[in-house]
Amino acid sequence: MDRAPYASDPARSRGREFVEDRLGPRGPRSEFQRDRDRVLHSIAFRRLAGKTQVFIAPDGDHYRVRLTHSLEVAQIGRVMARALGLDEDLTEALCLAHDIGHPPFGHPGEEALSAALQARGGFDHNEQCLRTLMRLDSPYCGHSGLNLSWETLEGLAKHNGPVKRPGWALEDLDAAFPLDLARQPSLEAQVAALADDIAYDNHDIDDGLRAGFLDLDQLIQLDFLAEQWRAVEARFHGASHAALLRELVRGQIGLMVNDAIVTTRAKLEGISSVEEVRAAPEAFAAFSPAMAEQERALKRFMYANLYHHDRQKQTAERARSVIAKLFAAYHQDTKLLPESWRLALPDREPVRSRHIADFIAGMTDYYAIARYREVFGTVPKGLSNV
Repeated sequence: MDRAPYASDPARSRGREFVEDRLGPRGPRSEFQRDRDRVLHSIAFRRLAGKTQVFIAPDGDHYRVRLTHSLEVAQIGRVMARALGLDEDLTEALCLAHDIGHPPFGHPGEEALSAALQARGGFDHNEQCLRTLMRLDSPYCGHSGLNLSWETLEGLAKHNGPVKRPGWALEDLDAAFPLDLARQPSLEAQVAALADDIAYDNHDIDDGLRAGFLDLDQLIQLDFLAEQWRAVEARFHGASHAALLRELVRGQIGLMVNDAIVTTRAKLEGISSVEEVRAAPEAFAAFSPAMAEQERALKRFMYANLYHHDRQKQTAERARSVIAKLFAAYHQDTKLLPESWRLALPDREPVRSRHIADFIAGMTDYYAIARYREVFGTVPKGLSNV
């Protein structure tokens, strides 16, 4: 499909923070393809295989983790980008990278780090994503970070829309490489954000059903899911209950994707440039009003029945305790840090505490558990509830 006039063009990229020497056999790739590949080959991306999506340190190997979630977001994002004539490679890079800033144990881990850094600027996983990609994960000669293009960094910074009050991490990075934070992100970034919502809204249902935290009777309390369930039963009469549930989830994803494509395409009528997209008062990529209300209802349902389930809350509290105790131990006795992190430790605050938080934020669930055992001599109990 031809590139739409409002799509990001890699040939017109605003460039990279650090000028690069392009000598050597790197292949005929666009700037956004290079970004996608740099993310895909990064250590930070690989660590997502060991980080919580919904269930902390799950014993079962069928549950999603941050890595599989990110791959599913990328699949949905590419479908939408292709249908809308956007740059698929930029969309994919954003989808793959969007969760790289998450610490171990997901949101409970983030809450623990935010509390530990409360007097030192706090912690935000979205800003930590930029910090990781621009400063911490540095596999290349001649510059820090992955040195991604302006468009990829801008899209990640604005994953939740324009940023009016950046935290310390994003403020520092924006000062070094301004990302036009107050304006709308590209359509590729807007699509990536929608793809993220679609993926976790529905795939978390799948995992919740598998774990026994959700059941069909709960799901069909939502009228639109009840309607979909009746349609699935009629279409696949005689199929197993498990297969029908999976079909329900797949069908809901399809409905949301198609609705977003149709709605976004209609809102883009008359738009002829990326500049118009960025100058708009609101995002163009969106659900229809009816689907948006269904999506909000689904989120409310998931918080009430899965994310805030009593067993989930108990596990989350134990996870917060693990991260809080690790931070306190490293802060009190820096000899506990690995040598490379200890040698690079600043001698003043707040950067000293932020350095320790960087180390912890990069951990996988299982590495955090191993470090806890190393520091305290015991294995934290009750961190896996599935």
